Amino acid sequence: MRIHPIYLLRITGLFDGISLLVLLGIAMPLKYVWGLEIAVTIVGSIHGGIFSLYTLAILYAAIRIQWNLLWSAAALTAAFIPFGNFLLDWKLKKAQAKYGVKPFNYALLVYSIVFFSFFDLFSQLPVMSTFATSVGASSFIVGFVIGLYSLSNTLGNILSGIMTDKVGPFKILMVGLLLSSGALLLYHFVEQPLFLIIVRIIHGFVAGLIVPAAFTFSANTTINDQQGKKVAFTGTFVGLAAIIGPAFSGIMASKTSVPFVFTCVAIMGFSLAILSAIFLSKYKISRKEKDDAVVPASGSLFNAGVLKAYGGAFFLMFSQGGIAYLLPLHVQTLGYDSRLSGTLMSTFGIIAVLIFVLPTNRIFDRVSSSSTMALGIGLMGLSQLLISQSTTTVTLYFVLGLYGVGFAFLFPSINMMLIKATPAELRGKAYGYFYAFFSLGVVAGSSVLGWLPFNITEGFMFTGSILLLFAAFVALNKQRDLAPNH
Repeated sequence: MRIHPIYLLRITGLFDGISLLVLLGIAMPLKYVWGLEIAVTIVGSIHGGIFSLYTLAILYAAIRIQWNLLWSAAALTAAFIPFGNFLLDWKLKKAQAKYGVKPFNYALLVYSIVFFSFFDLFSQLPVMSTFATSVGASSFIVGFVIGLYSLSNTLGNILSGIMTDKVGPFKILMVGLLLSSGALLLYHFVEQPLFLIIVRIIHGFVAGLIVPAAFTFSANTTINDQQGKKVAFTGTFVGLAAIIGPAFSGIMASKTSVPFVFTCVAIMGFSLAILSAIFLSKYKISRKEKDDAVVPASGSLFNAGVLKAYGGAFFLMFSQGGIAYLLPLHVQTLGYDSRLSGTLMSTFGIIAVLIFVLPTNRIFDRVSSSSTMALGIGLMGLSQLLISQSTTTVTLYFVLGLYGVGFAFLFPSINMMLIKATPAELRGKAYGYFYAFFSLGVVAGSSVLGWLPFNITEGFMFTGSILLLFAAFVALNKQRDLAPNH
């Protein structure tokens, strides 16, 4: 008799809830009241392992049940709230009778792989600088190892794109998942800055293999009139990773260690590699999907539509780099607690996820990509200008919400523009360069603003002006997009 996926989720969820209560109610008092630090180390490690299994149960349920993605989001959120898993179990018990096990959904496994890749990235943000310092890195080396990941990631993106077109996305996905998971385990052996630099180069490079192959697989297995909705759903998993990754690593690292956090992420990666080997290797593109595939008017890779998509990717992450660099400084200058920066970033992520998952995602199949792209980057630029003038928590939350709306419109639009402007046989290479521009945007956003002689307000004004100029360029050059043949 097969175990129902929801039943498996309930069991792992209850264990996760119990281990969280033991950690908070027993282990932490033993550490902070009686000085028994070993209690948190042991219980925290057990809780981290159970949480990894719980995350896999959520992914498995999402793949086999095909329920609303809000269920998955609620399940992940419950893991961070005391007694949350027990309240969720009451709902899941009723849902178990309602949802039957459906045929395997390949798309959700690809979404899960995208989630893993970005979860890996975002889980590094709160802990990497402190980890580098703990192994003796100077302030210069700390900044260097953080940027080094994105630079080596760029090379991995490009190689992934080239090899995806030659051998297919499945093989590159498998190599990327296995090598990335293995690279995460190397942090256990880091004891000096030089080895940390080597590990960051390896980790960034092999992690860069995953995303271009995953997006190529998704694009090549989706019929034309559903591409917009599908890339919006993909954005949902990117947004969830941005919300959950920093919170998970920050909490777990404070209770255990940074290498243990990366081990939990590695377990997720190895598990997805096993699932991919079982299910994705058997997937064949149907004749209907081939007939409906988008084929542009020209076989050239570098055409107007592709270049605008690359520009959108670069400026999206340029904006993100600016936000990451300037927002904490702005919040600190206003006299607010540093935790406000984290909640503001979560606000923009939550707004973006809602637009991705709600019926608003249909707009990306009904409105031209240039229009939604111009709107998205325009809203992001406007929000940057408004942040510089915002001095209260209410206005900051509103402006970051506006930024989230812009992000939600821009991300699917540039993906759609790239898909429409490239034939299937060049799509891997196109996505490789696409995510290379993502990585370069992150580096440029923070480093350029740090190099220029701007104060915080001037930095926001500069970034916002750049984004608005690019939005105007996109809006005025709609007619130059490549239209697919019919």
